[in-house]
Amino acid sequence: MPEGTKKLGVLAIAGVSPYQEKPGEEYMNAKQLGHFKTILEAWRNQLREEVDRTLSHMQDEAANFPDPVDRAAQEEEFSLELRARDRERKLIKKIEKTLQKIEEDDFGFCDSCGIEIGIRRLEARPTADQCIDCKTLAEIKEKQMAG
Repeated sequence: MPEGTKKLGVLAIAGVSPYQEKPGEEYMNAKQLGHFKTILEAWRNQLREEVDRTLSHMQDEAANFPDPVDRAAQEEEFSLELRARDRERKLIKKIEKTLQKIEEDDFGFCDSCGIEIGIRRLEARPTADQCIDCKTLAEIKEKQMAG
């Protein structure tokens, strides 16, 4: 490799390398569906392990500190952990909903317009349920309603 050139790393969700499409390959064939199912299941398992670690950490660390400052610091730490776990719990639900779409052979297509979401977008966000155009429009409408 020439000096000053960096090899670009490939982002892998849950340790699963991105799918390499073959020319003329049918969209959402069994191999692609299996690939995304593997990603989603591995991701869900990672999140579940994190939830389990948090529970055991909180049980192990729970102490009744006599010092109010120490007690407040611990309560704040636990509060932050619980908020993070709540976000992960919602993400686990979304992953499970997406896995159900794979089982029903309804994965990879936009819920709004029905077109293909696309392999690259699904690699970046496996739980995506809208194509980029519909998602962009939804975000614009959301901003207009908030403003």
